[in-house]
Amino acid sequence: MSGTLSFTVGVLFWPLVFILTDIINEYFGIKGVRMVSWLAAALIAWAFVCAYLAISVVPAQFWVESNAANGVPDIQNAYAQIFGQGMWTIAGSLIAFLVGQLVDVSVFQRIRRATGENMIWLRATASTAVSQLFDSFLVLYVAFVLGPQHWPIAQFLAVGTVNYLYKMLAAVLSIPLLYLVHRGVQAYLGKSVAEKLREDAHS
Repeated sequence: MSGTLSFTVGVLFWPLVFILTDIINEYFGIKGVRMVSWLAAALIAWAFVCAYLAISVVPAQFWVESNAANGVPDIQNAYAQIFGQGMWTIAGSLIAFLVGQLVDVSVFQRIRRATGENMIWLRATASTAVSQLFDSFLVLYVAFVLGPQHWPIAQFLAVGTVNYLYKMLAAVLSIPLLYLVHRGVQAYLGKSVAEKLREDAHS
């Protein structure tokens, strides 16, 4: 059940991330993407700090023994093992996210300068193709190669490749939705206001 839920969340989550990044890039430019990226990074870092503090705080005795009847004699130790390992994932996610976003906005802007306002699909997909090479492999390297599990390089490359291919499939399949969102933005703001935003973002 949990595997099905994780897969479903992933299927829904990644296309939305790609579309959101590209829409912000299109209408707010580099400054908009950087602001959102740093804000998201700050929230990830806050989660990291909260997890670390929760592990470090000395627990009440009732909490330590609260699951002894269920075969867990020290629930605090179990908690620390689970979330302590998760902190490597959080750190890897933070690094990969920032690098991926900064690469994405740079590639997106270069393609836009070359193509103008046309070929939205090209700059959206190409920027994702480059940025996700960094994102897909960096998070796994930090979390599972440098982290306590010490994956062998072959496993790291195999999982990273599948991760990357899935994200690229999600990016390609989300192209029609990207155009739909663009039309929705223009319909909501009005064509003249939307065009002015795009011009200002890339001037």
